[in-house]
Amino acid sequence: MELTVDHRHVHLACWEPAAPAARTLLLLHGALNDHSVWNALGGACAAAGHRALAPDLPAHGGSAGPLQPDIDALADWALRVADAAGVARLSVAGHSMGSLIALALAARAPERIDHLLLLGTAFPMRVSPALLASAEATPEAGMDLVNTFSYSPAAVAQSDGPLAEARAASRALMAHTQAGCTDGNLFLHDFQLCDRYTGGLEAAARVRCPVTLIQADADRMTPAKATVALLEVLNADVRMVPGGHAMLQEQPEAVAQAVLDALA
Repeated sequence: MELTVDHRHVHLACWEPAAPAARTLLLLHGALNDHSVWNALGGACAAAGHRALAPDLPAHGGSAGPLQPDIDALADWALRVADAAGVARLSVAGHSMGSLIALALAARAPERIDHLLLLGTAFPMRVSPALLASAEATPEAGMDLVNTFSYSPAAVAQSDGPLAEARAASRALMAHTQAGCTDGNLFLHDFQLCDRYTGGLEAAARVRCPVTLIQADADRMTPAKATVALLEVLNADVRMVPGGHAMLQEQPEAVAQAVLDALA
């Protein structure tokens, strides 16, 4: 689906159920990614009777820029995407950076959100100064590092097979998304947005819908201990899946089952 938001082109992947949808999910991807990371979950949602929509964030994938200045601006943009798609009430799920956007969105329009799902989240979502420096000076090396730490050690140890292919595809997606951005260093921009976001606890206090946190048991980027502050504010259901931070690629079936169970 192609939309126009703020007079700019937005690419929106859409998975439609065979019958009228039980609910509509807005899926928000993470840093240096695009809608394609949701392919498995989008298909599973449609098979279960839900409609799923996954936009490419501004200057990512098939969506035009400009890059947005912060997480709150991206949350406002995502609400305008929902408006452009004709969706009044929705569930929203976000992975990694997308989870911060989803949290801010649910706080901004609590009357419109019926379920909030935060995958691979943390607050604060601090990024090491060394990684930020690498993102600026040697982005290719930084992407290699992120790709390694986004998967579980067990997945990284495999040199061939499905998990090795998933890691290679993730690395290629980062490179493709970075190269496709004409507005600046997308790697540095996205990770700076995560690092600088300070409104998580205030946003969590304004959320009124059911909340589910989906965590991976070998997540080295946003480990479970990094959600303690959020959980003190959110009355959230926590579901654990195997794998690393790149749970959508490493454990798509487990993630889909966790999401569908939460929505049931």
